[in-house]
Amino acid sequence: MEFMFDTANIEVIRKYIDVFPITGITSNPSIIKKEGKIDFFNHFKEIRSIIGFDKSMHIQVVATDCEGIVKDAKTILDKIDDKVYVKIPVTEDGLKAMRILKSEGVGITATAVYTKAQALLALETGADFIAPYFNRMENSDMDPRSTIKMIADMIDRYGYKTKILAASFKNIGQVMDAFSAGAQTATVAPEILCGSVKMASIKEAVENFTSDWKSIFGKGISISDL
Repeated sequence: MEFMFDTANIEVIRKYIDVFPITGITSNPSIIKKEGKIDFFNHFKEIRSIIGFDKSMHIQVVATDCEGIVKDAKTILDKIDDKVYVKIPVTEDGLKAMRILKSEGVGITATAVYTKAQALLALETGADFIAPYFNRMENSDMDPRSTIKMIADMIDRYGYKTKILAASFKNIGQVMDAFSAGAQTATVAPEILCGSVKMASIKEAVENFTSDWKSIFGKGISISDL
């Protein structure tokens, strides 16, 4: 089980990288839009300098035709670094581009996955990650849980090396459901992870523990002071 941050915000990444056990960073054009008109390549080089090469970085192409997708991918690898996983939507042109790039050893994240058929086709390209869109599927009256379970079953049955990188979440409950269905990885907005440890009941429990300790040993006395 792995968590990734679904963000391109450098300050947020820097703040929380030592808090949450993330294994990578994902982004797409909609996420980048939140940061404004950034210096694209240098921005992601800085993110790499923060997370290092032991964590993965996933950056999405913009082109929609096969030739353009391949060109975008190679530009990303050349101007950022060659360890980036290139995110490519699972379309006809996307699948064609994935096959070309995988033959050249490029790391691929198959994204914008809504259907089981998309997932199976992406598995056959040799994609390293498949990103089913959990919340967007629910909004389209589709069942993301059964889709993720089916992908997980196929990976297990036929020995694919692909990981399920579940994406598109609105709350931590959806994230937990994705893991329960068989996702190995989930990319989550940092605020969702932060919210999961900031519940009122958690705060109350911590405050009660502190109060009980003070009633015995006094204010300002910690275990290291004993």
